[in-house]
Amino acid sequence: MILSGLWTERGHIMHPFAIAPDGVLYVNSGSITNSCQEKDRTLESPGISPCPELQLHAGIWRYDAGRTGQTFSPAERYATGTRNVVALALNEADGALYGTLHGRDGLGPHWPKLYTTEQNNELPAEVFTRIDRGDDFGWPYCYFDPLQNKHVLAPEYGGDGGKTQGVCAGKKQPALTFPAHWAPNGMTFYGGSAFPAKYRGGAFIAFHGSHDRKPAQAGYRVVFVPFEAGGPGTRYEEFATGFAGTASPASPAEARHRPMGVAVGPDGALYVSDDVKGRIWRISYAGGV
Repeated sequence: MILSGLWTERGHIMHPFAIAPDGVLYVNSGSITNSCQEKDRTLESPGISPCPELQLHAGIWRYDAGRTGQTFSPAERYATGTRNVVALALNEADGALYGTLHGRDGLGPHWPKLYTTEQNNELPAEVFTRIDRGDDFGWPYCYFDPLQNKHVLAPEYGGDGGKTQGVCAGKKQPALTFPAHWAPNGMTFYGGSAFPAKYRGGAFIAFHGSHDRKPAQAGYRVVFVPFEAGGPGTRYEEFATGFAGTASPASPAEARHRPMGVAVGPDGALYVSDDVKGRIWRISYAGGV
């Protein structure tokens, strides 16, 4: 066994991982709770400070993929404050680790005096970022407000609806953001040659779809993030949509399909999995490059 001791009891129990060409193993350990409240997902319950979850959760850990007998512990934490990173991948072009972070839920339902339904629908952003050793992305004390383009103090820790930054001013800025609650659950870098040149070296991200928007949900698509010489661009492109079968399902249960994983095949095609009906799509390119 390469690694034992990972959390599997409740909360975000998935442990997506990525392996670098040199054998470094990066593992996600998601948070147990939504925002480290004294009573999880409860109206106006304050946050615990300091949040005890950060010792073994809400971060990325680094191990050796070629070594057996390793045990999960605080000592190998690589980055923190991520809440949950299901979409995690290595970019072989620059050797860096990238992730698309799940933002927290419940700003409107849990803090109705501070946030409207409309604000809850758009806050916080899901963020795309390079993840380096020692990075801190702010969870649970902070969330990223895409309208202000900055981290702001969470209401569980004295936040006032996005006006105050406080300790959040020093948290790492994302490369770009996606709409709230889209749930990025899969990511891959395109290293094939079958697609046009604009796609080579860029990132495809699969979004599982939202559950925290009212009255209609969103997401349920695959997007593309182009990469340039200096790293990711500042905008994403819609690549594949229509998975849900309706433009705006009222709930995830109404979605016909929900993209989950995405991978590049040896043939250069893009493969997208769905965890509602177990379908896999193959997306190929028939035109000239």
